[in-house]
Amino acid sequence: MKHTLATLALVLAAPAAFAQSMEITRSETLAGQLGSGDYFTGTAYVAPVFPPVMNDVSAGHVTFLPGARSAWHTHPAGQMLVVTSGTGWVQERGQEKQIMQAGDVVWCPPDVEHWHGATDTTAVSHYAIQATVDGSAVAWGDHVTDEEYGQ
Repeated sequence: MKHTLATLALVLAAPAAFAQSMEITRSETLAGQLGSGDYFTGTAYVAPVFPPVMNDVSAGHVTFLPGARSAWHTHPAGQMLVVTSGTGWVQERGQEKQIMQAGDVVWCPPDVEHWHGATDTTAVSHYAIQATVDGSAVAWGDHVTDEEYGQ
C-alpha cells in the first residue's frame, strides 16, 4: 500500500516538475535605443517590451519627439499601436494623414503600407505590437519625405 501511494504521489507530482513558472521582466532591464536613421526621421526612442515569445508576437514602446516619424513600412501579420501619451499622426499610403492621441488604438492590417510618428509640434509614445511571419515582423520602405509629412 505504501508503495502504491508513493508511486501515485510521484505520478501526480511529475507534471508540476515540467510546468513553467511565471516570469517577471523588470523595467530597468528593458534598455532601449535611438531608432536607426535607416528606418526613422528625427528622434525616435525604441524600447523593447517583450520579445516574440508568445505566438511570435513582440512589442516595443516607441517615443517620437516632435517632427520624428517612421519610414513607410508594412507588417506581414499587421500591427496594433496603443497610444500611451501625446498626439501623433498615422497614415496609410494613398489615404489622408490621421491624428492619434493618448488612449487611441490603431490597427493596421497585414501588408498595408503606412507610417506613424509625432506631429510637427507634439511628441507621441505608443506600444507597437506585431507578429513575426517567416522570420520577419516588418518590411521597411522609403523614408517619409518632408512633403508627405507636411500634407
